[in-house]
Amino acid sequence: MKVNLPVGVSDFEEIRKGGYYYIDKSSLISELLETTATKITLITRPRRFGKTMGMKMLADFFDIRKDSSILFDGLEISRNPELCEKWMNQYPTVFFSLKDVSGLNFENAYEMLRGCLAYLFQKFSDLPESKAVNDYERTTFWHIANKEASVDEVKSSLFLLTKMLAEHYGKQVILLLDEYDVPVAKAADNGYYREMLDVIKIMLSMAFKDNTFLRFAVITGCLKITKESIFTGTKNFVYDTISSSRLNEFFGFTQKEVEKLLKDTGFGEQVETVQAWYDGYRFGDMEIYCPWDVMNYVRDLQADPLVKPKSYWKNTSDNAIIRSFIEYAGSSITSKLEKLMAGETIVQKVEEELTYDVLHSSEENLWSVLYLTGYLTKAKKTEPQEELRNGEAALVIPNAEIREIFESTVKKWFDDSARAWNRKALFHAVWSGDSEVVTEEMGKLLRRTISYHDYREDFYHAFLAGILRERDIWWNQTENMEKDEAM
Repeated sequence: MKVNLPVGVSDFEEIRKGGYYYIDKSSLISELLETTATKITLITRPRRFGKTMGMKMLADFFDIRKDSSILFDGLEISRNPELCEKWMNQYPTVFFSLKDVSGLNFENAYEMLRGCLAYLFQKFSDLPESKAVNDYERTTFWHIANKEASVDEVKSSLFLLTKMLAEHYGKQVILLLDEYDVPVAKAADNGYYREMLDVIKIMLSMAFKDNTFLRFAVITGCLKITKESIFTGTKNFVYDTISSSRLNEFFGFTQKEVEKLLKDTGFGEQVETVQAWYDGYRFGDMEIYCPWDVMNYVRDLQADPLVKPKSYWKNTSDNAIIRSFIEYAGSSITSKLEKLMAGETIVQKVEEELTYDVLHSSEENLWSVLYLTGYLTKAKKTEPQEELRNGEAALVIPNAEIREIFESTVKKWFDDSARAWNRKALFHAVWSGDSEVVTEEMGKLLRRTISYHDYREDFYHAFLAGILRERDIWWNQTENMEKDEAM
């Protein structure tokens, strides 16, 4: 029987009402409520590991404006009736995502931010009618909802919304902020980091620092931006990253969950294939699969049982981070990349608190980013490792999919590097038979690249062929130029 898989669907309510296959992650709720004294929990995971779906599940559970009992019926959390009675649909709740706040310049990105805030406020359009809010709040509310907000109103927007909700309902507010670091990440890529940081920092500081209208907050993102950069002075702040073990089973699929999915869809014989391609991420002490890949592959298997696994994750981003890593490459980096692509481990200090504007300031930061964003993972303790010092980790490429991303990205860099290199001296030496110059020029070029030929000779052949393939174009251009000069 064909199973309705939620590929590309991250809305919890839609999944539950639409009859989609759902792997129960509702115990995340009880785990978070065990530490309600913690005002803010920041959860960082790589992209496509279920952060948004988890946050929307939390929103549906807590939101006082909804009746969500049918959505959670039969799930693990429903087996705790006391907790459900106390918390389900009992608090004013704000879910806000910053994932779409981007642009090639600050002006465009800022307009996207104002648009996202307008959409958020429009969901609470009845709030200004409350007798508990004042005229100033009403006026500011409509400025934001109509996308007419001033800079100061944008910066105070989340604080204003929590204040108005708390005043109206007489209860503190639960704030769920998804993909908090996207605006500053995009800003760093496009050269307006300081301008965007100024807006986001004040907006989030006002929302989280000493906000008495806040019951608690959960924030998700890819990187743990250093606290001093965005959350200065915020108290009761707890991080849950891929290095810890507390919430890891709720973001990604466990081995047991994947085996059940494959059994339920009739593809139990594919366990080893799925494991080789999409497993291998070590979050804390747990081994985790990327849910995006698993769901996509099972969907394709339902359409064609003979389909081969492929890389689905790389199509969700341009993988610019690997490209920037390679372009930064020196001899130390290239040798480590060679080891990784040969299936070996490297030992590297991992720094979890970073800021996007200095990611490329050191080699150490670059390896840390590759680890934190899912391109590398910690090696199993059973694998041979060097002795680790404080803060160091043995890193490895997690699976076949990520190895393919590395290889395709590096191969493209090879091609680009070959095209950019001035090959005139090399071609002259080849045709004149000057072996010393050929050796010298090839040495210069190969020192700029990664030595694939140690374990993938076909890449080396393709690289060399690519260089020499340009010879005819260059030679014909040279002959034509010489003819033109003679005329």
